Amino acid sequence: MPRTTPARALAASLLACALVTGLAGCGDDDGGPRQVGKVLDTTDDDGRHFRQVPGDDAPDVGLIVQPDPRPDGGWDIKVRVRNFRFSPKDAAARAVHGRGYARLYLDGTRLSVLRAVDYRLPGTRLSRGTHKVTARLYADDGTVWAVEGRPVEATADLTASGAETASPSP
Repeated sequence: MPRTTPARALAASLLACALVTGLAGCGDDDGGPRQVGKVLDTTDDDGRHFRQVPGDDAPDVGLIVQPDPRPDGGWDIKVRVRNFRFSPKDAAARAVHGRGYARLYLDGTRLSVLRAVDYRLPGTRLSRGTHKVTARLYADDGTVWAVEGRPVEATADLTASGAETASPSP
């Protein structure tokens, strides 16, 4: 039986990795250029282009909005994602499939950039009535994840009774 040297074992491992992963390289992220989806001419209200990806493994998002039980009121917002991971704030500004951040909107106005699933909306930000909260997913290069020409987003209604809210802040 022939003896395997450490150099031969390393070469065999690298070859096996290259055969399995193709040109993408070994490991989670080799830093090389790659095409992720197709950037469309369509943009959101902020002028950010949509990045079209196939629906079968596309990122997906949902929202859970509940009144905050604390005396000062407010709302607890939980963003639920599938086929998506939040990137750290210092992530490279490039599209990596299924990674990025969410933007949270209240009645069409941006509230926050989210890199985690939880957000607390203070009651002082709401006037009496029904409001729409929207979470939209973005790649780290600032493009909007999209499926069939539509942004990957979720919207939920919340109704402020006025008892726990003050006038909206600017």
